[in-house]
Order: sequence, then structure tokens, then C-alpha cells
Amino acid sequence: MVDRTTSAKGRALIRQFEGLELKAYPDPGSGGDPWTIGVGTTVYPNGVKVKKGDTITDAQANEYLAHDLQKFEASVNKLTGGVTTQGQFDALVSFCYNVGRENLKTSTLLRLHNEGNYAGAKGQFGRWNKAAGKVLAGLTKRRAAEAELYSS
Repeated sequence: MVDRTTSAKGRALIRQFEGLELKAYPDPGSGGDPWTIGVGTTVYPNGVKVKKGDTITDAQANEYLAHDLQKFEASVNKLTGGVTTQGQFDALVSFCYNVGRENLKTSTLLRLHNEGNYAGAKGQFGRWNKAAGKVLAGLTKRRAAEAELYSS
């Protein structure tokens, strides 16, 4: 068991799908909360939620991403007991970054991973392609990329 950090490949996947926005934008699924800025940041390091009208710099976006990654890395390390390959870890961090710790914690994906059923866990990524009950093409692509990274 080892506490991992996200590799360059994992960070690239998160950046690819989260994008970079220096002006706050609404959640694509809800059209409102949570508001997001930078590379998927919804809450600033000081605990304040991102809100409509907020703007940041590129340097701040990188700072917020590093801060957010630490939180999600800690969650994945704890929830998996540190038992992952680097690819599994990176995929689970990306997934957690997008859907949140509680959704990962209660997911069949995590249960199967922790049981050592890695093929079954990989198959669960694709089930998480909806927001507000609607299938989103971007989420479908992200989950496929995460599943591929998980099995690498």
C-alpha cells in the first residue's frame, strides 16, 4: 500500500475534460449550481463557493487545480486503502474530481475495485455519463477515457 499522487497522464486527462475557464460558468447539467472556474474548481481553497461573475488568472487556476487534486488524491488513497496501480489511481481521481467523493464512496465501481474485480470496476465507468438525468456526450467520452486509463 502506497499513497499515490496523480501522474502527468492523469492530470492531462482531467485538464482535457474539465477545460480551462477563467470566468465562472454554470454546471452543464443543471445550468446553475455548482458554478465552476479554472480547471473544474467549484470551491476556492479558502472554502468560498465559486459564484456567477467570478474571474481568475491562469496562475490561480493552476493553484486551485493543485489544491483540488490533493483533496481528491487523499480521498482515493483512503477509499482504496492505497491499493491501486498508477492508471487505476489516476482514473479514480479523475472520476472523483468530476462526480465527488461521496458518489465514489458509495459506488459499485469502488466496491468492485476494492474486491479486486478490476474488469467489473472498469465496466462501471460508463454508467456515470448523465447529469440531471440526461446523457451528456462529454461525460460519455470522459468515462471511456477513464476506463481506458484505469486498465492501463
